[in-house]
Amino acid sequence: MDMIHVRAVSPPDLTGAVVELLAADPCVLNLVVQPDAARNPDGDSIACDVLTGDANELLRALRALHVDGRGSIVVESVDMAFSARAAARGAAELGPLTGAPVWEQVEARIRAEGRYAPSFYLYLVVAGLIGSVGIVTNSQILIVAAMVVGPEYGAIVSIALGIDRRDRPRIRAGLAALSVGFALAITATLLFSLLIRAFDLQSRAFELGLRPVSDLIDSPDFFSVAVAVLAGVVGIVSLTEARTSALLGVFISVTTIPAAADVGVSVAFGSWSQARGSLIQLLVNIVVLVAVGTAALRGQREIWRRVALRRGRARRR
Repeated sequence: MDMIHVRAVSPPDLTGAVVELLAADPCVLNLVVQPDAARNPDGDSIACDVLTGDANELLRALRALHVDGRGSIVVESVDMAFSARAAARGAAELGPLTGAPVWEQVEARIRAEGRYAPSFYLYLVVAGLIGSVGIVTNSQILIVAAMVVGPEYGAIVSIALGIDRRDRPRIRAGLAALSVGFALAITATLLFSLLIRAFDLQSRAFELGLRPVSDLIDSPDFFSVAVAVLAGVVGIVSLTEARTSALLGVFISVTTIPAAADVGVSVAFGSWSQARGSLIQLLVNIVVLVAVGTAALRGQREIWRRVALRRGRARRR
């Protein structure tokens, strides 16, 4: 049974209402109250476990009481729990809501990806350089490696969250990070490719124009858009369900880093049409991923909201 652990610090004048709320909820277990036990902020310490299907509603109720403003609320995932009572209550009270995502956690994960430390730009540059080596050597393995290293999907999904929440600073920060990051990656791959060309280090096949890897990257078509759409949907679902393996599949399925690398390589070797095609591929994939990510976030919220409404109507009958 999926659960989260909630720790709260409540001002004494709110504790009665908080405890009453938690004690009345059948999906709350292991409730512990320690009066005047917390410091910084000072107040009463309250801890409990909550079945995840009920967590969204409960967290909204706690915030409506201003526990987060006057005290604090900490949410942790429970990796393992043994409780026959929890399993029975989950089946009886939640039904299909048992697998509902905890949106506060989902958004926290996305916000964490939307922080652009210097390492974000370093990863983009390194990924671009790996991709450039894969292009000039016609190595698909290195192209996949570049996709895995690239951190750009975190910025893309952060922009999607910003659009969904109408958070303009988040949108601007994400767009700026992508613009600067990809500009650095393209510049680095251009300089590296010029060095390769100057010392004649490119593969013989690449020099003769046999560039199967580059041809796949710089030829945007219907299938490129279709893959980006599907990857965008899977990316958001994997984030909401915290499925790392599925998210890794998104990283290695969308041509963003390889496209940026191919722009630099193509310019260095004077292949202007290929550079243009790769730039179009890069922009199309970013736009599609942002649009699909926004739609997928809103769609999932709406689906789970309707499931919750049906559950509420069923309980009232």
